[in-house]
Amino acid sequence: MKQIVMPGDEIDSSLGKPRNGVYKCGDQLYCSQYFGIVQKSEQFVDIVPFSGPYFPRRGDKVIGKIIEVGPSMWTVDINSPYYTLLHMNDTPWRTNAGNIKKFLSTGDYVYAKVMTVNEIKESWITLKDVGLRKLEGGHIASIQAPKVPRIIGKGGSMVNMIKDATETRIVVGQNGLIWVDGEPENVMAAIEAIKVVEREAHTTGLTDRMQKYLEEIKGGKNGNSV
Repeated sequence: MKQIVMPGDEIDSSLGKPRNGVYKCGDQLYCSQYFGIVQKSEQFVDIVPFSGPYFPRRGDKVIGKIIEVGPSMWTVDINSPYYTLLHMNDTPWRTNAGNIKKFLSTGDYVYAKVMTVNEIKESWITLKDVGLRKLEGGHIASIQAPKVPRIIGKGGSMVNMIKDATETRIVVGQNGLIWVDGEPENVMAAIEAIKVVEREAHTTGLTDRMQKYLEEIKGGKNGNSV
């Protein structure tokens, strides 16, 4: 059974090394700042909060919307209290100052990586890494950023189940934005499955329940194709 904790609550120190939302005092671990669930992953123990805004961290893969185009950089909304910036030199395209709008315009979406974050929460993103790109077509869904680990699942198990059952392509941003592409009815089914995981992220036995739920979706699709 998953342990629900509040700031100051003790956490079993045998679970692993403290990470997000956990601190160590003496030999004991404590919840530091979140109301959420204790989660063990590899050698670490984290608190997965029930809610809260997304704050960028270096190395995060995020989905962002272009909201302003300048001479040499784009301002990007990454579903955070703070906007981020994308400089033309941090894209795979050969651009010149003043003509960057032909590559990314207001309203376009990108899958990017957080490159730097400073002490006043200013951040910069980059498209120079494997898999990062402008997102063409598809549909953007939004969930609470703290629920993203449950959407992905261990080793990508949950999101891969959803992809397989709904025959869609899915890109999950750690900032709570998710890109889904495929046939319209399949996209709707995938988003509904994602919302189910978001609603029930704190419950036990979720993987088994979702497997049955997705098998029904897949069975229905196969039945319709006969």
